[in-house]
Amino acid sequence: MTDPAHPDPGTPSDPAPAGCPAAPADRPADPHASPSAAAAAPAAAAVPELFGWEFATDPYPAYAWLREHAPVRWTELPSGVGAWLVTRYADARETLADARLSKNPAHHAGESRAKGRTGIPGERGADLMTHLLNIDPPDHTRLRRLVSTAFTPRRVAAFAPRVQELTDRFVDGFAAAGEADLIHDFAFPLPIYAICDLLGVPAEDQDDFRDWAGMMIRHGGGPRGGVARSVKRMRAYLVELIHRKRGDLGDDLISGLIRASDHGEHLTENEAAAMAFILLFAGFETTVNLIGNGVHTLLRHPAQRAALQDALARGDTALLETGVEELLRYDGPVELATWRYATEETVVGGQRIGAGDPVLVVLAAADRDPARFDAPDTVDLARRDNPHLGYGHGIHYCLGAPLARLEARIALATLLTRLPDLRMAVDPEELRWRGGLIMRGLRTLPVAFTPRAPQGE
Repeated sequence: MTDPAHPDPGTPSDPAPAGCPAAPADRPADPHASPSAAAAAPAAAAVPELFGWEFATDPYPAYAWLREHAPVRWTELPSGVGAWLVTRYADARETLADARLSKNPAHHAGESRAKGRTGIPGERGADLMTHLLNIDPPDHTRLRRLVSTAFTPRRVAAFAPRVQELTDRFVDGFAAAGEADLIHDFAFPLPIYAICDLLGVPAEDQDDFRDWAGMMIRHGGGPRGGVARSVKRMRAYLVELIHRKRGDLGDDLISGLIRASDHGEHLTENEAAAMAFILLFAGFETTVNLIGNGVHTLLRHPAQRAALQDALARGDTALLETGVEELLRYDGPVELATWRYATEETVVGGQRIGAGDPVLVVLAAADRDPARFDAPDTVDLARRDNPHLGYGHGIHYCLGAPLARLEARIALATLLTRLPDLRMAVDPEELRWRGGLIMRGLRTLPVAFTPRAPQGE
């Protein structure tokens, strides 16, 4: 659903390995990189450790160092693939909209082994590559128009009552217990069932999707084969569901895609399955992290949380709307935008990028750039000047951003209203973050609160 919402190239949400220091300045970090990478690499001793456990917990000091000292830097990633990291806001915004940077992995100059590590595990083997995250215009324009036809703002707005119903149902499931893991019990299931409803997955099949999604989001640290099997099962189901819906169209997103295709727009079976897959997959993990990271931020900043609760008690939702944008900026669900590849030699932030070189825009770094945001390391839910890049920029801007925002607003408002004394049940230092490259999210978020009766009792 969203270009920035792609899991990391080797393991979607796995614990990161022990860190990736810079390559020596006299050679590129990757043998397939352009010679420009060698000249750009600062001395190893000066570079903070990237992608280790401490970095996953709080990457922002390392990103601040990169913004100041190496804003466009060649780095070897945990997967063994090298890429340019872009960390300053102005460079990031320009890069995200640069047509010379392709989304198509075919432009990657690396060997086939490296190319296989720059996408969702299993998508190649399952023939699910032809989706919005991997293609350029004109195919991107055609497919995005098809999805936009089915995924309208009116459809999202009309979906609000269902999101509220799901939200209340999941809160009812743990309200009387006085404790919960907000990731497992709330932030994870809510967007899964919501996107299944929107796509038109029958209720009796939605638990299967929860299991497949759980494999991809929680078990990425295991063998890639387990994730790949889940992807293949998901693809087989989607192909069968598309065939079924052709004979019984409904008022859902997959039916909308079929209708648009049948009215003259060409959509192959593989494209339809790939689009349904990426809408489902990318439409849930970003929202899991937005809700989880957002609640975590509010609990760590009690004055901001209290101001939001006061506003909600008065029926004022303005602070909720600006607050969700600030949570997206401050500690958003997507750490790095998905992969891009230079189709020709180009320059980003004064650094030469070789043709075929991979480029990763670090959204988390750009959105805390003091050159663009006042007091960027401070949470201000009322922040007005907030053109964050949390959902990307340009033609690959997140198509599902309105749905994610809707779900986040309803989820946060419901939690803060129904569980007003919500608090963390563990020391913050005990929390562990999933160490995937692209996404940023908590493994668990144990909370406690005064037990409440389910609604209607």
